[in-house]
Amino acid sequence: MTIRAVVRGVGHYLPDRVVPNSELEATVETTDEWIRTRSGIERRHFAAEGQTTSDLATRAARAALADAGLAPDDIDAIILATSTADLTFPSAATMVQAALGMTRGFAFDVQAVCAGFVFALANADALIRSGQARRVLVIGAETFSRLMDWSDRTTCVLFGDGAGAVVLEAAEGAGTSADRGILATDLNSDGRYRDLLYVDGGASTGTTGHLRMQGKEVFRHAVEKLAQTAHAALDKAGLTSADVDWIVPHQANLRIITATAQRMQVPMDRVVLTVQDHGNTSAASIPLALSVGKARGQIKPGDLVVTEAIGGGLAWGSVVLRW
Repeated sequence: MTIRAVVRGVGHYLPDRVVPNSELEATVETTDEWIRTRSGIERRHFAAEGQTTSDLATRAARAALADAGLAPDDIDAIILATSTADLTFPSAATMVQAALGMTRGFAFDVQAVCAGFVFALANADALIRSGQARRVLVIGAETFSRLMDWSDRTTCVLFGDGAGAVVLEAAEGAGTSADRGILATDLNSDGRYRDLLYVDGGASTGTTGHLRMQGKEVFRHAVEKLAQTAHAALDKAGLTSADVDWIVPHQANLRIITATAQRMQVPMDRVVLTVQDHGNTSAASIPLALSVGKARGQIKPGDLVVTEAIGGGLAWGSVVLRW
């Protein structure tokens, strides 16, 4: 028998404030048409003043726990993927642990920008397979609105805030691609491309900084690398694109999502899309889309799901799992 990390529950949280493109037209040199045609984004959510990343993460975690029918102390570990932690330290994950009233286990953050949730899933899978944890709460949460340079219309209109979470639980499988749970992962990074997407702040500058991006270059790398990593993970699982029920991609840009699906030869009616409503929520985008996809009735038990993402680093990767 093989130990698999199976999805037991999923949930998400979005801040109350909805910011349509029309609102940004009043403060940024842009138009609704410009944003829609270049990104597919129609609206996004912004966190309220004083509302932190760990606050959003805690709300999503509670939703996932409720969906799983579990209490906080049923969880052995929390892994929180974020690039916008409340403080430099301690980790936002430990803040979620405290907010949930979880008095056992351990918690830590993973920072791989938009690919963070994929990296967090891979780490959770390894913890479960190795026997170090039986149940892991995996969260992606961001408040990217606080990293925006509002004079840079090419980036500030793209991002939003939110959180999503899944509960993974150890279960026995037959060791075949028919098993439920995570079947394969593929992780990559290449630090030579750091300057394509980064934040110009941190301990070295003493400032929070703003997001900087070379959009055309990021687009080119994204389409190539996302299809490549998805195929690599499918190969590891002994599967092909024809076996895929749903692609749940990082929701960065509709054109990237469409081009990646075409390269994978998967029709768009088998792609879960939320970018139009959420914008790019970085590490939160995949768990948000998983939760919304389940709520819509798209993702059902037994479906084969491929998640893939790319972010600053550059860092990219994918996970193949059976729901």
